[in-house]
Amino acid sequence: MDLLHQLAAIILPVLVVPAIGFIWARSGNTFDNRFVTQLVTNIGTPALAADALTRIRVETGALVEMAGLTAICFAGFLVLGLIVLRVMRLPNHSYLPALIFPNTGNMGLPLALFAFGNEGLAFAVVFFAISITAQFTIGMSLASGSFSIARLARMPLIYAIIFALVALSFGWQLPAYASNTLQLLGGVTIPLMLLALGVSLAQLRVTRLPRNLLLSLVRLGGGAVVGFLVGHFIGASDLATGVLIIQSTMPVAVFNYLFAQYYNREPADVASMVVITTALSFVTLPLLLYFVL
Repeated sequence: MDLLHQLAAIILPVLVVPAIGFIWARSGNTFDNRFVTQLVTNIGTPALAADALTRIRVETGALVEMAGLTAICFAGFLVLGLIVLRVMRLPNHSYLPALIFPNTGNMGLPLALFAFGNEGLAFAVVFFAISITAQFTIGMSLASGSFSIARLARMPLIYAIIFALVALSFGWQLPAYASNTLQLLGGVTIPLMLLALGVSLAQLRVTRLPRNLLLSLVRLGGGAVVGFLVGHFIGASDLATGVLIIQSTMPVAVFNYLFAQYYNREPADVASMVVITTALSFVTLPLLLYFVL
């Protein structure tokens, strides 16, 4: 019963808040998803990252190790995606980003926080930072057919991570007014992410169910296997391995659909994968958390 209560405490907030966003959108109420995305991307997420990494006294070496583990995970996602799409004879530019980039922000961050506390959140932020950076460079390049380093230079999250790592390396203690401001700004990020996820799901539809269901199972199941193998065989700590598995098993990120729609890369199929993987993740989350806790 205690484990059941523990799982409920982790899962229910991640279900209830998107459900509110979903109902809000289906009721015809307005929700400026573009504004919320810009707010979270440019202000909320950098503040959350800087606050999580400087407030929690995590060794810089552990964060660097987590970054390396994350990079290996994404290499695994890439190889798995290339193999599956080659077998299914599907174009990489349309489907590969959805298989590589999971929803490590909207769902991954709150799950890591509720499951492992603030230290788990710090590790999850590292995974998310690498994920969103790669998505806005490699992922966008796959969809568009061109690469631009300027996109990376325009991401505030990169500078927040660099600042936090420098502060940790030199043992700097932020003054109370700075840490409280970061905590306040970062605090809006996770609720807004979850609400935006629910609103986005209310606007998406499912097409070509058999094929997109198979691709969705590859994203979830393949991600879980990659995260477990990387953490287990490299000998990461239990906390790092748990965060790796959670983040690696997240559903398809909504940004994949936005890029597919913008560059006309099978947006209906990518939207279907977002909906299917998110729906399936709500079913698999209890099993996932039971395994990592």
